[in-house]
Formats: sequence, C-alpha cells, structure tokens
Amino acid sequence: MLKGSFTALVTPFANGTIDEARLRDLIHFQIENGISGLVPCGTTGESATLTHEEHKQVVQITIDAANKKVPVVAGTGSNSTEEAITLTRYAKEAGADAALLISPYYNKPTQEGLFLHYKAVADAVDIPIILYNVPGRTKVDILPETVARLAEIKNIIGLKDATGLLQQTSDTLALCGEDFAVLSGDDSNTLPMLAVGATGVISVTANIAPREVSDLCESFFAGDLDKAREIHYKLLSLNNAMFLETNPIPVKTALALMGKVEESFRLPLCSMSDKNKEALKKVMQDFGVIQ
Repeated sequence: MLKGSFTALVTPFANGTIDEARLRDLIHFQIENGISGLVPCGTTGESATLTHEEHKQVVQITIDAANKKVPVVAGTGSNSTEEAITLTRYAKEAGADAALLISPYYNKPTQEGLFLHYKAVADAVDIPIILYNVPGRTKVDILPETVARLAEIKNIIGLKDATGLLQQTSDTLALCGEDFAVLSGDDSNTLPMLAVGATGVISVTANIAPREVSDLCESFFAGDLDKAREIHYKLLSLNNAMFLETNPIPVKTALALMGKVEESFRLPLCSMSDKNKEALKKVMQDFGVIQ
C-alpha cells in the first residue's frame, strides 16, 4: 500500500469554513493525474487549526471522493495521546486505509515516551499506522532505534521521514528491514531517499504537480534512473518554492494562482509577502502550471 506518491492535501476554505466542492475537485485532480494515495489532515492540511468536527469532515469527504480508487491515509496525530486515539479511532470507523501520526509536539517526550505514545495508539486502534518524524516542527526526533522498536508492533507499518538526514534514513531502514516502509517527507529528498530504500513520498508539491511527482516515483521503480533524475531536477525549483514561507502558505497560494482554491488561511498562518508571491509566480510560470 505504501508505494509511490501520496499527496499531503491542503484544506480549502471559503468564508472561514471547509470548502467541500473545492476539496472534492482537488481530490479528483490528484487521482486523474496518477497519484498513489491521499493524506488529508496533515501539516499541509492545517490540521492544527481544524476543530475536531472539521477534522472528521475533511477525512470523510476525502474517503468519499476517493471512492476506493486510491488509499486514504488520514492524519490523526496529536500531542495528547488520548486525542490521537480518538482521532485514529474515527479514521478507522470512517473507512481510512491507514493513519499518519505526527510525533507529539511541544511536550518534548523522551524516546521512551514516544514509544509508549505510539504503542498506546496502536494497541487501541487496529488500523495500519505510519509514524511521522519532523523534528523541525516538533522539536523531538524519533531516533532509528525507537522506530525499530515500534516497527515490531504489528500494525505500525511505516514512517514518514522529514528529518532531511539521509544517514538517519539509512540507519532506520537498516534497523527496520524490508517489511517496514519509509516515505520521504521532503519533496527535494525523494529521489535520494528512494535510492537508499524508501518506497515513496508524502508530497506537498504533488498538490500542484501530481503527474510529475508520480512519474518520478514510477520511473525510479521501473529502473529508469535517468528519467527519475530528469524529473527530480525539473521539480527542484518548484519544490524549493514550496518553502519560501511556512508550509502550507506557498502551496495554497500556488493552488489559488491555478484557480483551484481560494487564497484563504487559518490564523496564525497568513498570506504570503508580495516579494515571495512574485518569486512563486515566476517559478510556476517557468514550470508551466500558470501563464
């Protein structure tokens, strides 16, 4: 299940509420362009500012719109273990294929605390679980040895690795073995991570360029490394532009420039600066997604 390009979906808003029509259109755009799976309610989906009811709504819309054409991996993480269990339990009841859980943020748990957190969720909800390690946001790093302990739990099946550290990725893969999937959490590192054994990417850039991100993965798995490398460099400027400001500000702005969502954010996120927006436009024009 965890192979290829999975889109970390934005959450479209209109007048401060979930824009269901635009979300469904975005999901159809992703599926039509060859994406391998969908990830609602992650960091890119502004999960931190969704109410519990909105969170459930986005998950349910995504499952319904995907209509079993691709797997849906619902973001269900929290810095509260009980809240993570509640959100994960709902994802299973709604029909999600798996759950993605960011490591607890702000609390700064120890490695033992991280292990016990994920074990508690896995024990409480019988659904495939993907760990999400992004120490740049959480200020806590799930070390390879801890991932290896968690990989022994039957329904913990993979890791979204957004450390940006290829050595750590390699150590994790070496410890966990072939049955444990590691996905890139950083578009710019997808090809290098595939080269050391990752099985795909949970992609921000795929919101804008799903076909190209999917083709990169497919080319690699088909053994066409020249093609994969060509797509990697084609995407490089676009990948970099997605982090001109805090994610998901650039990707949502890009989708608005493409006419796919409104340029609407939840505070404390806000619109891009004029300077960065112009830089983003230039990259998108050069890539060919806008005129």
